[in-house]
Amino acid sequence: MKALHFGAGNIGRGFIGKLLADANIELTFADVNQPLLDAINSRKQYQVKVVGEQAQLETVSNVSAVHSASPEAVALIAEADVVTTAVGPQILEKIAGAIAQGLVKRHAQGNTRPLNIIACENMVRGTTQLKQHVWKHLPENEQAWVNEHVGFVDSAVDRIVPPVEASQDDPLVVTVETFSEWIVDQTQFVGPLPQIAGMELTDNLMAFVERKLFTLNTGHAITAYLGQQARHQTIRDAILDTERAVVRGAMEESGAVLIKRYGFDAEKHAVYINKILSRFENPYLHDDVERVGRQPLRKLSAGDRLIKPLLGTLKYQLPNDNLIIGIAAAMHYRSEQDPQAQELAALLDKLGPQAVLAQISGLDVQSKVVEQAVSVYNAMQ
Repeated sequence: MKALHFGAGNIGRGFIGKLLADANIELTFADVNQPLLDAINSRKQYQVKVVGEQAQLETVSNVSAVHSASPEAVALIAEADVVTTAVGPQILEKIAGAIAQGLVKRHAQGNTRPLNIIACENMVRGTTQLKQHVWKHLPENEQAWVNEHVGFVDSAVDRIVPPVEASQDDPLVVTVETFSEWIVDQTQFVGPLPQIAGMELTDNLMAFVERKLFTLNTGHAITAYLGQQARHQTIRDAILDTERAVVRGAMEESGAVLIKRYGFDAEKHAVYINKILSRFENPYLHDDVERVGRQPLRKLSAGDRLIKPLLGTLKYQLPNDNLIIGIAAAMHYRSEQDPQAQELAALLDKLGPQAVLAQISGLDVQSKVVEQAVSVYNAMQ
């Protein structure tokens, strides 16, 4: 079995790439970072530090790498059994052209073996969005063949992979937490369902997508935004401080939406929340609040981790005070390294918090919830 994985960064190497290689799948990474590609091709292996109560060093072997836009990447798509991505939501559109070329080449070569493409991104229905990008590059006379032989499989992924420490001598070493979750929509596969350790199949993906979005992502973001307000540098420091009560409260509020919407067991979900909080406290993960909080415009949009659970509380008439605190803190997020943070600050200066929150989130500018969020925002000044 052959796999091409787009994205040889920390998440690619430390999570999805590792699972594929551990399953004895012939794995090639595709990326644009030439020194990284050269290092992978030179060694054919790299190490992953899995950190928790019992830290261990694991070696991922028999891997290679190609440039994402190269003829080699296109050729591999024509031959692969699975294509995965961990490139970030904004980059999916950039790799769509190469994928489309590979699918055309696959058809021309008469390769009718099933191919399944899985975007493993921190977003809702990422593969469906990738397919839309691919379709823009795919000739109309190829689309029926691709629909018959290629599955575009949505997934939900969960593993904290912080940036490698600057003092790290080996550019290929990556650090990950012990916990990982890769849930895929079994209804979207073409051909037999794959059996890959660490991949969990489900016929109700959205329940798990929103469970992760409303719990890990919501809690992580609010920890970062409140942590920056309190001048903490790491997620661990932030969650061990007074932010913990608000973060837990926000996850309980979003959890009430999940329980109402999908019938999750309340006791099991409480255990899941506790697990998430313990992951934030992991002393071996030095995760910076500025990294976790970046791209506040995206994180304050209607379909993302702050506003979407809030909308659920409004729909089901559930409490949302802690979510509102998190949203107000997100509006205060600042980073000289993040263009979205700078754009947010400029918008606030120009339009004021009420108009900006309504514009970014899609909430009614005159609504009570916007008024509450602005009141909390002003109190944080």
